[in-house]
Amino acid sequence: MKAIEVPEIDGAFLFEPTPYADERGFFCRTFDADVIRSVGLDPDAFVQDSVSRSVRGVVRGLHLRSGAGEAKLVRCSSGKIFDVVVDLRPDSPTHRNRAFFELSGDTQVTLYIPAGCAHGFQALTETADTSYRIDRPHDPTEDVTIAFDDPELAVPWPLPPVSMSQRDREAPSLAVALKQKES
Repeated sequence: MKAIEVPEIDGAFLFEPTPYADERGFFCRTFDADVIRSVGLDPDAFVQDSVSRSVRGVVRGLHLRSGAGEAKLVRCSSGKIFDVVVDLRPDSPTHRNRAFFELSGDTQVTLYIPAGCAHGFQALTETADTSYRIDRPHDPTEDVTIAFDDPELAVPWPLPPVSMSQRDREAPSLAVALKQKES
């Protein structure tokens, strides 16, 4: 497994596994504490694993946490997703930058998203399972949601959205969400 810096988002990394493939399929390591440590992250900081299953066209996000924020390791374990990260850390050298990734079950690449960045994705296949490893227990009172179609962010979603949560449908603009995050 190797770590690759994401130039658009300071402190973000892609962790690319080395799969072993044969006639049965493949096997690969999707988490390696030594590789995580090699880029200055604490592998023991992650306290919660979650998974979501989405159907083609579903949009989830854009989400972030107020307070101390939330760092995540995100991987598409089955299917394919279009993944979005927006750096909303005011003191970051990449503040307001966006980065887009295609994550898939075929590659098992994991994306590390630093605390203070908004995250969202769209399922590109009939079903897509997305795994999250999070560095803080979830507290719904700290949830902040930004409109997926905010014109300032202009995320180039590859498909028309077919479904999203009520919270995501009613999400405010980036400007309004940032004010909520500060309070």
